[in-house]
Amino acid sequence: YKFIVIKSLQMENLTLIIPAKNEKNSLPRVLKEIEDYKLNKLIVMSKEDIETYEAIKNLDCEILFQLGKGYGNAIIEGINKTNTEFISIFYADGSTDPKYLNPMLNKIINENNDIVFGSRYEKNAGSYDDNIITRAGNFFFTIIGKLFFSLKISDILFTYIVAKKSVFEKIKLKCNDYRLCVEIPIKVKKFNISYTTYPCVERKRFADKKKVKAFSDGFAILFYMI
Repeated sequence: YKFIVIKSLQMENLTLIIPAKNEKNSLPRVLKEIEDYKLNKLIVMSKEDIETYEAIKNLDCEILFQLGKGYGNAIIEGINKTNTEFISIFYADGSTDPKYLNPMLNKIINENNDIVFGSRYEKNAGSYDDNIITRAGNFFFTIIGKLFFSLKISDILFTYIVAKKSVFEKIKLKCNDYRLCVEIPIKVKKFNISYTTYPCVERKRFADKKKVKAFSDGFAILFYMI
């Protein structure tokens, strides 16, 4: 019984930052799936995305209308809004399974890590949303991360992350687009922040369309890393 109480208190000190763009069909399902989790849910979205707003306005979450633009900017604005000790970057499309939140959080609390990166490419992990192009691109960028930044992670582009908020206060994120995916692990390494990984299975998105543009976003990430 004591373990259950302690676990609940830890989750209550966790905020999910969920960037959302045109997710009127998937985001309500995500919020309903996690409605029994005792944690905070912060949706960061454009004020112009009226359909998504109408779909979630009566659900259990806080909505932050984004002042800037871009995936990375939504996460940065969400971090600045959050007051809890722990933060998770969570997906609005349903591909991030909430069952991994507690074991990832426990890796911080019980194993003295500051940030945990979810990985789709370890034992007991996988992806139902990957294709040959995104998988090859991620492998390529992960190799660059290992060779040039000495990163010991196996999935550099997967931003299913649980971390102490103090990590983000220290690394001061700047990228407003998908370059943020690699900015986080590179700066974590640069600032000698304690990190580890956790195997996750990425689910197929619930609905709506993928927002990442494999080639243009991939080139932007490559130039940023260079």
